[in-house]
Amino acid sequence: MTEPDADEILTLDEVAAYLKAGKLKAGKKTACRLAQQGQIPAFKQGGTWRFRRPEPHRWMAAQTGGQAAAPLAATAADKTQDKK
Repeated sequence: MTEPDADEILTLDEVAAYLKAGKLKAGKKTACRLAQQGQIPAFKQGGTWRFRRPEPHRWMAAQTGGQAAAPLAATAADKTQDKK
């Protein structure tokens, strides 16, 4: 069985915001560079980088010894409440 939201696709801006909130303090340029170098799982869609929801969290956890920021699922919950 797959994780909830595992098929959801994130934009470069969303991943950059997540990385910036975590211990790495990385921004959009860093997220783009990491994707280009194949260091963070990503793919291009329509000429822009996209990320499957669980991948940035897994990548950050590996980089920080398992102490990453809250999973991106929390970000989705925040967006849902913002729309109400």
